[in-house]
Amino acid sequence: MTELVSRTGGPLRIAGRQLTRDDLFCQASAVAARIACAGAVAVHATPTPQTVVAVLGGLLAGVPVVPLAPDSGPQERAHVLGDSGAELLLATRDTPTLDGEPPLLAVDDLPPGDVRPAHPDGAATALVLYTSGTTGPPKGVPITYGAVAACLDGLADAWSWTADDVLVHGLPLFHVHGLVLGVLGPLRTGSTLVHTGRPTPEAYAAAARDDGGSLFFGVPTVWSRIVADPGSAAALRSARLLVSGSAPLPVPVFDRLAELTGHRPVERYGMTETLITVSTRADGERRPGQVGVPLGCVRTRLCDEDGTEVPHDGRSPGELQVSGPLVFPGYLHRPDATAGATTTDGWFRTGDIATIDADGWHRIVGRASTDLIKSGGYRIGAGEVENALLAHPGVREAAVVGTPHPDLGEQVTAYVVADGVDAQQLIDFVAEGLSAHKRPRTVHLVDGLPRNAMGKVIKARLRDTTAR
Repeated sequence: MTELVSRTGGPLRIAGRQLTRDDLFCQASAVAARIACAGAVAVHATPTPQTVVAVLGGLLAGVPVVPLAPDSGPQERAHVLGDSGAELLLATRDTPTLDGEPPLLAVDDLPPGDVRPAHPDGAATALVLYTSGTTGPPKGVPITYGAVAACLDGLADAWSWTADDVLVHGLPLFHVHGLVLGVLGPLRTGSTLVHTGRPTPEAYAAAARDDGGSLFFGVPTVWSRIVADPGSAAALRSARLLVSGSAPLPVPVFDRLAELTGHRPVERYGMTETLITVSTRADGERRPGQVGVPLGCVRTRLCDEDGTEVPHDGRSPGELQVSGPLVFPGYLHRPDATAGATTTDGWFRTGDIATIDADGWHRIVGRASTDLIKSGGYRIGAGEVENALLAHPGVREAAVVGTPHPDLGEQVTAYVVADGVDAQQLIDFVAEGLSAHKRPRTVHLVDGLPRNAMGKVIKARLRDTTAR
């Protein structure tokens, strides 16, 4: 296959330190030379140049790279390192390690090098990413070279992403969003990368003003903070494209971004197991609350619980299933989990509930396990009710789940962060805009919602949230 990343293109600036392509490849070659015989290597994935050097070194050597979240606890860390079979831990010389971990290879101590890059075929594993572990220990997800290339080329087409762009983001470097899209993306397209360290409104505004940022990545939490800072948001008017992902972007935030920046953001959908499969196009319409259409190499369908395909009428929810070269080959050491996530005809079951319009536009309703509420014979998407709550001017955050009900089976229950409004007012507000059966029967007013590093609400912990 052709090389995954390009040796030509703009520089990368991370944590205030800039690397030219020549510098980056020279340092990565030194890593590649030291790890060439390893079966897999872990990378302590801090937002630093050394992380990018280490990841690129693994790709040049053809050795699977296992990004390790720097804030992972000892138990998760031990599981990821043991399950992946990582033989070395690539990090800076001052990174602390624990007993029993692989030997530390200090990336910043290696002399410059020059190696002939490996040319693994498209089915070879480039990365092993780990799921969030919400239903048990994190599962290892092998990501192939071919999948990364197909995903990035599809997004370059959808977003008109070229070497002329300056990509700006401050996302973690151990997820698909921050690492595959946010680092390997510019390395493949040739665009310049400015990683802001932290994704603050001030940092994004400075990158727009001082670095000519044209393409900005963020999760909904980032965009929510930016619209709360009109001065920083106004600086993004000079950008070409704002992209939101990793969790649904609330419609009020979409609308406020459009008002303050002049840009209707692009939304996209994906998973660790599939990379990015569906996206709004830069040259097309952008609809609040919808994530667009499949990339050219991807097929999607909706199915109900018994496997019957659900019509694409924009109203009928079903489990979203995907097929194409972006889909992973199977969980590491988990044939049982792989079988459970794969249909008999080879489609990947995302576990997400969606609707698809007649014109192919996708709306993600939520997770089948937590966001499809079956109440009194109705199938209700939690996301629709959440957006209805967020339309109230007093509501800042909202999460909706199904809870047991003696007559209905499940009832719609909401956890809401709001000011100047009570629970009954919110119930009545939703009933004005949605069908009566979709209104929350219970609203808990809370001080905050539990979220993970990517801004997704952890619904399993909602019942532990303290009500006001």
